[in-house]
Parts: sequence; structure tokens; C-alpha cells
Amino acid sequence: MTVGREDVEILKPRIDKREYRRIVLRNSLQVLLISDPDTDKCAASMNVGVGSFCDPVGLDGLAHFLEHMLFYASEKYPLEDSYSKYITEHGGSRNAFTDYEMTNYFFDVNTDCFEEALDRFAQFFIKPLMSADATMREIKAVDSENKKNLLSDAWRMNQLQKHLSLESHPFHKFSTGNWDTLYVRPKAKGVDTRQELLKFYEDKYSANLMHLVVYSKESLDKIQCLVEDKFQEIQNSDRSHFQFPGQPCTSEHLQILVRAVPVKQGHKLRIVWPITPSILHYKDGPCKYLGHLIGHKGEGSLFYVLKRLGWATGLSAGEGVCTSEFSFFKVVIGLTDAGQDRMQDVIGLLFRYIQLLQESGVCKWIFDELSAICETGFHYKDKISPMYYVLNISSNMQRYPEKDWLVGSSLPSDFNPTTIQKILNELSPESVRIFWESKKFEGLTDKVEPWYGTAYSIEKVSPSTIQAWMSSAPNENLHLPAPNVFIPTDLSIKNAQEKIKLPVSLRKSSYSKLWYKPDTVFFTPKAYVKINFDCPHAINSPETEVLTDLFTRLLMDYLNEYAYYAQVAGLRYHVRCTDGGFQVTLVGYNHKLRILLETIVDKIAKFEVKPDRFSVIKEMAIKDYQNWKFQQPYEQAKDYFSLILEDQSWPWMEQLEVLPCLNAEDLAKFAPIMLSRAFLECYIAGNIVHEEAVSMIHHVEDVFFKGSNAICQPLFPSQILRNRVVKLGKGMNYCYSKEGLNPSDENSALVHYIQVHRDDFKLNVKLQLVALIAEQAAFHQLRSVEQLGYITLLRLRNDSGIHGLQFIIQSTVKDPGHIDIRVEAFLKMFESKLYEMTKDDFKVDALKKLTRQELIYFFDENLKVGATRKKTLSVRVYGSQHLAEYNSQKSEAVQPNTVQIDDIFSFRRSRPLYASVR
Repeated sequence: MTVGREDVEILKPRIDKREYRRIVLRNSLQVLLISDPDTDKCAASMNVGVGSFCDPVGLDGLAHFLEHMLFYASEKYPLEDSYSKYITEHGGSRNAFTDYEMTNYFFDVNTDCFEEALDRFAQFFIKPLMSADATMREIKAVDSENKKNLLSDAWRMNQLQKHLSLESHPFHKFSTGNWDTLYVRPKAKGVDTRQELLKFYEDKYSANLMHLVVYSKESLDKIQCLVEDKFQEIQNSDRSHFQFPGQPCTSEHLQILVRAVPVKQGHKLRIVWPITPSILHYKDGPCKYLGHLIGHKGEGSLFYVLKRLGWATGLSAGEGVCTSEFSFFKVVIGLTDAGQDRMQDVIGLLFRYIQLLQESGVCKWIFDELSAICETGFHYKDKISPMYYVLNISSNMQRYPEKDWLVGSSLPSDFNPTTIQKILNELSPESVRIFWESKKFEGLTDKVEPWYGTAYSIEKVSPSTIQAWMSSAPNENLHLPAPNVFIPTDLSIKNAQEKIKLPVSLRKSSYSKLWYKPDTVFFTPKAYVKINFDCPHAINSPETEVLTDLFTRLLMDYLNEYAYYAQVAGLRYHVRCTDGGFQVTLVGYNHKLRILLETIVDKIAKFEVKPDRFSVIKEMAIKDYQNWKFQQPYEQAKDYFSLILEDQSWPWMEQLEVLPCLNAEDLAKFAPIMLSRAFLECYIAGNIVHEEAVSMIHHVEDVFFKGSNAICQPLFPSQILRNRVVKLGKGMNYCYSKEGLNPSDENSALVHYIQVHRDDFKLNVKLQLVALIAEQAAFHQLRSVEQLGYITLLRLRNDSGIHGLQFIIQSTVKDPGHIDIRVEAFLKMFESKLYEMTKDDFKVDALKKLTRQELIYFFDENLKVGATRKKTLSVRVYGSQHLAEYNSQKSEAVQPNTVQIDDIFSFRRSRPLYASVR
């Protein structure tokens, strides 16, 4: 039963038709109920006010480890992983995360299975089972998760900032945990990790520290009955809310310059200040205001100046780590090689911009403009998936009063210059922490961060030094942004006369084809425009593909100063390479979308190469291509896989080889050739009537194809090319093995792929159903039981209409050859499971028109180990820990019906291709 029901008026978007109700159960669990009759998924999220800051001394990562363990089993549902199995087999997904002050568990599922899913979910917090066997296995899973992150610069730099803080403060801790912190060290001290885990759960997980959000298509009254029935047994020990007073940084940790060596190529500055948490003044939005100005990219901004000087590749600003007791404001600047050499000037210009904000005072018109943008954004926010919606709200429930649970801090509404000025004053040389990352520091550091092994050195940087940098920096015209002309003022909903449920082909010419879908569901003042430029000259060699990449990067660069205002106002755009050329995308408020579209089209039509910007963009591109080798091994394996199967694909090594030789003149010559023959595939959807859609494309055609000096001509019939896929041989196993590109990475990876069929509706359904049934079983067996690796996935794959099934596993424990054998063993085990399925197991909606025998026949024909029609491709990437196995595997005798791929391109040329789907 509930002990409290408050009809608090919760601020919600104007267009939101969902109903909300706040209740408090008798165990003090606070709950928000959401009724959405139109939803096709139900969801729930439980936020627990216990995070990594609660980790006991000597057991770093225990809160995160508990998050892992609660998924396993409960007294009511003792079968291991049965919760995950139930969710997956009923169209859902589930996850969890551990933060500093909270841990959040969430899931979604098909609407007709919600009650049982919710019951299973509730048992985590009532009577979970944490067996000794599962405990040991899951410590290994946490260790595997940590090993996955060891060579990630984001994780490394985050831990370095934590390391350089007060050792007695929980911010200093290593919150992920690993084998050492959760097994080796506790065991050496006679500490039983499982007993500590149980104690941690009993002592800290209390209903009064929890916030639950439940999202269903039922009425609020029915949802309330469901929640009361499922969650009232959660224990309430009336635990006080955990508080961690005090600042993590003392004077020792301020006024510092830290040089750190990253894994990847590139240079970066992270300038960080401890500040008053903005959550204490969330309606005043001080960090939103300051982040908006310091991170601005329009004319006169800090980034505009740094970019014009050729020193910066990117800049972001805003509040970073934020807790109820402390917070950090950070500015992150990507540097060019020239910018790396002018670090002092870059820092000097940053502080000079902060000085400009001090001198200008807090501007009401800027706050009002930002507030208006945020208000429009809140009231016309796109409907996101129920799972992520409940996740966001349950997290907000711990931080904000009831009326602001939906909006959180996203809507600054109270202009309070004193609060903004207070935070601005905290961005001072007296409290700055500067983290400077570059490969150039290799061999020049004298310290190592203990958890990730990041090499670094540290020195003091005084306010007088910063002042000297400000004085010596170039005298540039820094100024505040202009009023934003892209803020929409017409938010009316257009009456789409046609009630079109699916996109329709509205018009076709020799120049373009237009697909159109008016908004007949969401009724928001937004639209979506996508134009694919199909340009055969863009993709016929590694060189042209790189030139196309440089072309799109430069376009984005040129658009920045003008179009950034559109982005701030909620109208996003992007220009990127595709398999057939390049693509222009616009999404956001429709009112001024056409203005932006015409600007982008004009930039493409009048494209010119500015040598100074070309040099910067080329430098960035070279580093991006060089950093390919630092991808996770499973990502490397996926790229090799695509290279083997996709006919029109080029290896990054060849692209990196040609890139340094290209100059501005090469791109200037290439761009008109690339555009000389094109076909435009266009899609327009949203709050746009069909006459507007046609008019937009008419304008685009006029710019590119019409007039005496037309830029483009239509494609010849012979130039209409489609991506085609290599056809693997029936009954054959193909294997490609490669040493990992990063010798420091211990992780190995396997992509095990079974090619099944060309696009066919009924076959697609059968394959989807096999994947649905097998997905959780594979995860449980290969990840939970055998502990092969934290990344263990079974996924459908669709390559240009050719469908298949793939296993993706990354491991430090076993080599890819061994993992390949275990995948085959799993398929044999799954075969038995499929045969043993009962009629009750087959009560999935999608199976109503498909018999159990049909599915078994499909499996036996295409996926069963040893099936005569089965076509398998294994891509194995061997990490540094498994090089001995890599070398021995090369000398092993090739098994019957197995082809060892030594040269990808010779193999690709030797195989037939599937016919194009289109």
C-alpha cells in the first residue's frame, strides 16, 4: 500500500500527452508512475543513492561489482541470468551503471510481458542471490571490463585527474575495480569479498534511498497497483543519505600544469577548475551560461580566434564532474601541431576571454536568449525510448525537487547575475588545473598513474605566470556573440492533408529522387532532410575516397562560424562521407531549416580550397587515420571483416599512405570532377508539406544541374553502381588471422560470422527469431559461465541486403582460435536447446505464423555445425598476450572445408558477388 500520494504539479512539456503520478510506498520508496497508452515498450528504472564513493577502504570497485551481481539471480527466480533471458526473449534490453553517488538499473520490454519482467526486476532489491561461484566469475567479468578500458585515453585522463586529488577523499578512488582490488588484495588481508559484498548490500541498499520510475501503457491506477504489489517488500532501514563533504582538491592540487602521454596521436589541453556545484543554483544556470559563451564557435569567440590562428581543432566548455558537494568546470581544446607549440598563448587567450566576460558583466539578453532556446527545447523535445526516459528521470529524482523531475537543470529560468558572477570568479588562475596531453612528452615524464599506467609529470604554474601568458598572447579581437538569428519564432504545426503512414516517392527526375513522409504522429515543429550525393568519382580508389573525406571535413569547417548559431538554436546539420559519395543531413526546427539548407548547398556549389585550412584539416585527418591502430581489437576485426566482404572498400593503410602526399591543389582539382556526375537521393520528413519538400529539391537541382555552367550532370546508366557483397561458398569455413596493431594491447578478438541469405522477408524473420532466442543464451554461456570476455555479443548483420549472424568476442583470457571453438560448441549446445523447446516456449507474438518445425529446419539448413549449406567467416585479431598462439596457428594443418585467407584482395577477387538488392 502507499502511504503517500502527492498530486504535485510536475512541469512537463506542452506537447507531452503522458500522465504522471508521484507516490510513496509504505517502505518510503519514492515512485513516479507514467502512463502512455501509445507506447509499444514498457520500462522501469531504479536509482539507488549508493555509488562508488561508498566503496569501503581497500575494496575499490565494490559498488560497481554489486551492480554486476544483482543481475544474476534471486530467491524467487534462482536460475542464473533468467532475468536477462526473459527480457531479451521478450523484445527488451537491460543495463545498469555505477556513478559517484548513485547506481542505476533499468530495462525495457514488450508491453504484454511487463508484469513478469517488473517482478523479476523488483527481486534484485528484495532477495537477490549472490552465490560464491557467481561471485568469482563476475569478479573476472569486472576485471575484463577494466582491461577493455586500459588503453582508452578518456578513461586514463579521467583517472589521472582523480589521482591528483586528496587521497582521503572518495573522488581519489579507483571506482571500476579489477581482479587485484576485488580478489588479490582482500584475500591477502583475510577479507572475504563475497561477505563484504553481502554486508555492503544489507547495510546500504535501503528503500528510502531509492527512486523508481515505471512507464506503461496501462492507466495510472493499474500501474500503481502493480508497483505496490511488486516493490513494497524492499527493506527500509531508514538509512541516512550518504554525504561526502569537503573538496577533493587542496592547494597542493591547484595551480598545476600536468604533462601526460596519451595512447593516441594528437594534442589536447584540459583546463579544469573546482567550482560551486551548479546543482545548488540549477534554475540560475550559471554553468550553462558560461559554457555557452566560453564554448561558442561563432565569430569573435575563443575558438574562432584559435582556429583562425591555426592552433585549435575543437573546443568544448561546461560543467564536468558534478556531485552534490563539489564540481569541476572544464574547457577542452584540441590542438594542432602549431597550437601545441603555442600552448602558453592558447592558455593566455582563454584567460583573456574569461577577463572579457568579467569586464562585460553578466548580460541579461544573452541569458534570456539561452533561456528561450532551452525552453523551446524542453517543450518540443523529441520523444525518446521509454528505457532512456525513465533512466533520466530516476536519476533526476535523487537530485531535484518533485516538480522538476522531468526538466532537471535543462531549463535555466531565473536571471541571477550574482550566481553567474560567483562561478565566473572561480575560473581563476589561483585555482586552475591544466592537463596537457601529447605524444611529444614520451620520455620526458617522471611519474606513472598506478591504475592505468599513464606517464605524466607535474609542475606548479603561478597566477603571475598565467598573467604573463595573457600579456604575451596575440592581440586578437575577442568579443561576445551576436544575437542568434536561427532561433525559431514560428512553431506552428502544418496540416498534412495526406495521412501517409510510410515514406512515398514524391517525384523523380534524371537528377534526383525525392522520398517524403509528413509528420502524422508526433506533431512537433521539426523536420528532417537527408540528401545523398551519389558520386561515382568519389569512391573509385583509396585516393579519391580520402579526397572526398577531406572535402566533407573542409565543408564542415567552412560552415562552422555561421551554422554554429543554427546548432545552438536546435537545428543540427552534418556533412559526411558515404559508401557512394557524401551526405548532407539537417534535423531540427523547420522554421529556418531551408535557410540553412540553401547555405550548405551554396557552400558545396562554390567550394574552394583555402590552403591554410586545408593544412589543418589534413593534419587532423592524418592523426585520425594513424589512430585506427589504437581501436579496440574487436573494432579492428570488424573492419577487416568489412574489407573481406564488401566489394567497394579500401583499407585504411592505403588511405594513410596516399594522404600525406595530397595537397590543396589536388583537392581543388578533384572537387569539380567528383561533382561532375551525380544523382541525389533525397528524404524529407516532418513538419513540412509536400509542396515545400518539392520546392526545396527544385532549388537544389537548379543550383547543381541547371544553367549554362552546370556543376553536375546526370549519371550515365553504367555509373549507377550499388554495393555488392562477396558470396561465401556453401559448406565452407573461411578464416583470416591478423596480429593486433597495437603491441601494448593484450586484448584479442574474434568475429565469427555465418552468412545466410539475400534479403527475403520470411527468411529475415526466421533469422531474427533465432538471434532473439540465442542472444541471451550466448551471453550467459560464453561470457557469464566460460568468462571468455566482457565484450560478448551475438548480433544480426545486414551488408547491403545480405543477412547473417555474427558473434563478437574480445578477450585477454583466451586466444581467438580457442574462442572460435567455443562458439561452435555453443552452437551445438543451442541446437539441443532449440530441439527441446516446448509449445509454451513458442508463444512469442512473432512466431504466430511460424511453426517450431520451420524454425528448426531453418537452423539445421543454415546455422547448424556441419550443415552442408553453412557459410562461415572467422576474423581473428591476436593481442600481445596471444602471439604464441598466433604463430603456432599459422603452421597448423588446414582443416577440411576450411580456407585460410592470406591476402584479402586476392580472396575478394576470387569469389563471386551477390546481386545488388536494389
